[in-house]
Amino acid sequence: MPPRTAVVDELREQLLDAAEGAFYTRGIQAVSMDDLREASGLALRRIYQIYPAKDEIVVAFLRRRHRAMMTRITADVEQAVDAKERVLALFDYLEKWFAEPDFRGCPWMNAYGELGPTSAAIAAEVHYHQREFQALVTGLARQAGCSPADAHAIYLLAEGAVAVAAVQHRAAPAVDARHAAQRLLQPAGHRRR
Repeated sequence: MPPRTAVVDELREQLLDAAEGAFYTRGIQAVSMDDLREASGLALRRIYQIYPAKDEIVVAFLRRRHRAMMTRITADVEQAVDAKERVLALFDYLEKWFAEPDFRGCPWMNAYGELGPTSAAIAAEVHYHQREFQALVTGLARQAGCSPADAHAIYLLAEGAVAVAAVQHRAAPAVDARHAAQRLLQPAGHRRR
């Protein structure tokens, strides 16, 4: 028999898989604890043993999704040959994400829009993700020789592309943002308007 902690970890992942699918597809407030019970196949009692409150499940889902997203972005970016191509690889990642059939926008902004004003824990998790994503994007841009202002503009292009893609249900905003970022990566004297 596997150790107890391994069983709990497995059940936690099973619950978070179900929560991620339900929350991201339907919205957090639309998903009840009974819905999570049904989707995960776990008894409510077991769910509450793992996470005593729904907000804790939301935070865990967002935290796990953050780690997965940052890992995928880093893997994609590290394959690029130079610093400027690493910045552009970020937008290539976004284009692939936006093209996924189940893309429903930014899970963190969705969570914040639903519960951020009323849940300090969820708001904190959203702010953490946003700071980390901003640090990643601006760090890549600075390594490519961008000024702090241009690095911040590239970050805003990425965030804006996510928001527009969520509303339009298309991957094109990533391509448009990539073109704009490409211009910002050129020396200021060589930029075309």
